[in-house]
Amino acid sequence: MSQYFVIHPKRAQKRLIQRAVQIIDQGGLIVYPTDSCYALGCHIGDKHAMQRIRRIRQVDEKHHFTLVCRDLSELSTYAMVDNSAYRLMKRCTPGPYTFLLKATHEVPRRLLSPKRRTIGLRVPEHAVALQLCEELGGPLMSSTLILPGDMEPMSDPQAMRERLEHVVDLVIDGGYCGVQATTVINLTTESPTIERQGKGDTGWLEDAG
Repeated sequence: MSQYFVIHPKRAQKRLIQRAVQIIDQGGLIVYPTDSCYALGCHIGDKHAMQRIRRIRQVDEKHHFTLVCRDLSELSTYAMVDNSAYRLMKRCTPGPYTFLLKATHEVPRRLLSPKRRTIGLRVPEHAVALQLCEELGGPLMSSTLILPGDMEPMSDPQAMRERLEHVVDLVIDGGYCGVQATTVINLTTESPTIERQGKGDTGWLEDAG
């Protein structure tokens, strides 16, 4: 049965963050809040936890995972970023955006888009997510918490606890986040391309183009 922590969305309790990271380090799979919606998260190198996410979401090896980072300083480790891409990302992080970038060799192959060798990276504007990454000392491997047959991500932590208590190790209740996924911007193309319009505004990008 999963554990259940209530963590303040703006003033996250350090002891609970530390305990959550211990669970992740021990191979655990968690549900945690972000600035767009709730997500499933685990350690970047944990193959077993990644397979658990696939089973919960009923997705195959083509499913694109996202690395949730604490800040832009981690980007060069996991992705190839030129100056123009970096400036664009700096403009809208932290925030509800996911950026598709060419992956470096530091990214495990099983996380990559099979054909394009790309990885999704993002820096959320949410204290719990950022402090988890800070305490972990690296990114969380993540996937939106949307269950098979559902049209939107889950938003009620109590319902998450009831439906997922036997398949995840921890549910973090950070209050209501919303049900709108991130905006996905492809930075591997000649010019930035909006792959999915989500919570993050892109009017400024369209004007710039």
